[in-house]
Amino acid sequence: MDRRDFIRIFMKRAGIGAGVFAAGTAGLIGYYQPRKEWYGKGPADLSSSLPEKLKVPKRAVVVGGGLAGISAAMELAQRNFEVTLVEASSSLGGKLTGWNIEALGETFPVEHGFHGFFDQYYNLNGMFASAGVHADVFTPSPGYPVLFHDKAVEVFGKTPKLFPFNILSVVEQSRTLDIASFLREYRGLWPVIEMFRYRYGSTFREYDDIDFMTYCKRGKVLPAFVDTVLHPFADATMNRMESLSAAEAMRYFHFYFMGSPEGLGFRITRRDCMSSLIDPLERKLLSMGVKVVKGTRVAGLELQGGRVASIRLEGASGTGPEVVSTIASAEVPASGWHAMQSEEGLPLLLARRGAGWVAFDARCTHMGCPVRPDNTAGGLVCPCHAGRFDDEGRPVGGPPQAPLASLQVREEGDLLVLERGTGDAVPAVEPGPESLPCDYCIVAANVRGTKALLRDAGAVNPDFGTQVASLGEADPYAVWRVWLDRPLKSAKFPFYTVSGYTYTDSISLYSSFQEPFAAWARKTGGCVAELHAYAIAPDQVRPEAEIREAMLRELYEMFPESRRATILHEIFMMQSNFSRWAPGDHASRPGVETPFSNLFLAGDWVGTEAPVFLMEAAVFTGRMAANAISAKESLRQTALPVVPMQGLFA
Repeated sequence: MDRRDFIRIFMKRAGIGAGVFAAGTAGLIGYYQPRKEWYGKGPADLSSSLPEKLKVPKRAVVVGGGLAGISAAMELAQRNFEVTLVEASSSLGGKLTGWNIEALGETFPVEHGFHGFFDQYYNLNGMFASAGVHADVFTPSPGYPVLFHDKAVEVFGKTPKLFPFNILSVVEQSRTLDIASFLREYRGLWPVIEMFRYRYGSTFREYDDIDFMTYCKRGKVLPAFVDTVLHPFADATMNRMESLSAAEAMRYFHFYFMGSPEGLGFRITRRDCMSSLIDPLERKLLSMGVKVVKGTRVAGLELQGGRVASIRLEGASGTGPEVVSTIASAEVPASGWHAMQSEEGLPLLLARRGAGWVAFDARCTHMGCPVRPDNTAGGLVCPCHAGRFDDEGRPVGGPPQAPLASLQVREEGDLLVLERGTGDAVPAVEPGPESLPCDYCIVAANVRGTKALLRDAGAVNPDFGTQVASLGEADPYAVWRVWLDRPLKSAKFPFYTVSGYTYTDSISLYSSFQEPFAAWARKTGGCVAELHAYAIAPDQVRPEAEIREAMLRELYEMFPESRRATILHEIFMMQSNFSRWAPGDHASRPGVETPFSNLFLAGDWVGTEAPVFLMEAAVFTGRMAANAISAKESLRQTALPVVPMQGLFA
């Protein structure tokens, strides 16, 4: 096959017939353009004669105060539902939440990590706008640079919106890629062309059983294209390319670039996400009449007759002591903490205390992450968000505001029985009721919280239980923020995707785009940088000190002047709470609607045919759940904008 045959077959595979091609470049550009669409029915169909609001309010409970829960609550409140939003953490926002720390004599906001807000986040950006978040909150990113281990930086700026110029501009901007290389390795282009043929049904039927790395190797994709574009960008799913479903990767690239009408560009916030985005959203919820209950965990759902009757909150009175776990006393060491789990997977801490015992529910009162003993500094530490507790379970540092929930320990011969009594619930930041009756319930927690919450529902409906149990979390990720005593002058961009290093997948220079870090840098001559390890492979999981030391060496290699810098302050967080997108996961993924007539699900982990991902998927499924409830009440539904449902050549 020569190159002319390749071009002819390319046109044929792409569906570009001779008539279209003969129409000239203008016709081609006009015909093959990704355009914003509407999911399901368009606005005209949804703006029917149906009423928009309930005449008589009904009760809806939304469990989970992340983006999915916030979007669902806003949509339902707009339709005159009495909405209660329950969040286990002391603040809303999920992965966009933040908290303040005291460091170097100042107060600084801290969050989970760097966030970029793309133009094709139609539903997310619309939600921000409805809460009064104006454009001046954001600043456009000056480019999308990729910093490599073994070659010069590649910088991809905001690409043109017109196809094929958007694709060609990526090649043109790269020092490594060029059209001649593509034509020389034309056989390796077929898998890339297939990505332009994304179509939900056929793509998942054909490619969900293999990982994305296997897909690229099997198709002999040009290695330079894998290393320069596919691998660095795929890592941003928070799933390693070697464990990411090829079908999910195709949907991801379709959403972010190949099928996006918006080009490759994103915005970043001028201040922290909590004050810029989440606080305005919470004010909007309250102004709409939503009752926001924070710092309160949901213990379970009360099921009656195939529906949810009420939501049971932890610590409800009248339930009596609840056995959490049992253990032989001989298994507990003579000194120090013994970490264990209940049969339901609840993390627990148990220790001898004189002639008695002390035990805690080891879920951090900030966001429910497992707390562990700190063998170096003493006390207990939450590695996810650098929260600290003393040996009595009282918060002494970081974001937690409430003490750990203590458990009663009762001795029965050689057996220890750990119980939660009426008074042992985690203290609520905003005390709420003990049980919430509801007409509708939306579970919008993360994967871990959802699996715990729906355990009883899964027992009632085993098929549904299997779906929920199949959900998984991606490999752990790490965030390391450092305050340095000098600038990194060779860093020309506020954010870099990083490729070829063991741990570091991106680095953000907060002092170059966000207050108050920029002001601190101007005042001190230092800088604030944050390194991310998106998904740490199982064989690379090490103790915190080893990972931090390795990331420091990688920082030295990326920016050699950092070798002379002194770290004035640092925060290291290691978490495991992003959704897994492994081969085969999709087939068993639960959707928005469930076998229970008034129970719905929302979150980026929810199965949907729509081309959405990450934050946009969370908001989108929250609105989908509200639409499903509206349909049951014969109310008008909200039109949901999306990028094209299928690829340009589908």
